[in-house]
Amino acid sequence: MKIFNIHGYKGSAENSACLVLKEMRFDVISPQIDYDAENPDKILADLRNTVDKIKPDYIVGTSLGGFFALLLSIESGIPVFLVNPCIMPFYTLPEMDYNGDISVFIRMFSNFAEINQEKTFVIIGGKDEIISYHNFTKKLIHNYEVVPDGKHSGATLPLKEYFSKMIK
Repeated sequence: MKIFNIHGYKGSAENSACLVLKEMRFDVISPQIDYDAENPDKILADLRNTVDKIKPDYIVGTSLGGFFALLLSIESGIPVFLVNPCIMPFYTLPEMDYNGDISVFIRMFSNFAEINQEKTFVIIGGKDEIISYHNFTKKLIHNYEVVPDGKHSGATLPLKEYFSKMIK
């Protein structure tokens, strides 16, 4: 089974989700992305091309990667798993010294009106110290699980158990 993994802002292609999925013996494709160096439209186009080429069974996105993963899922119909998703990067990134154009994210955000609730799943750390608006995420996406003591890092979440339960 092929899984396309997208890491978060200033993160690594070998993030917690990637490592867990590889440990579970999935075929994981996980590109390294420099979110500061590329325009969000170019990032999305590159990710879209990869999805078209590899045809994954699932998409996994962590933090800012979750934003792009959700967009790809909406476009492709591929089920998506989001780990502490940064659903509103136009709000979060300026607080993290991002100097790029946030208006692009606002435009992209409008596509979230088309979320397929049956194919979108979220795991949230109850003590996430980076994303402050998970209550909004829970209203936007109905299939979510909260880990009370989990933080922003996927390493603080029971990802192996979660993926084992969710990926068929």
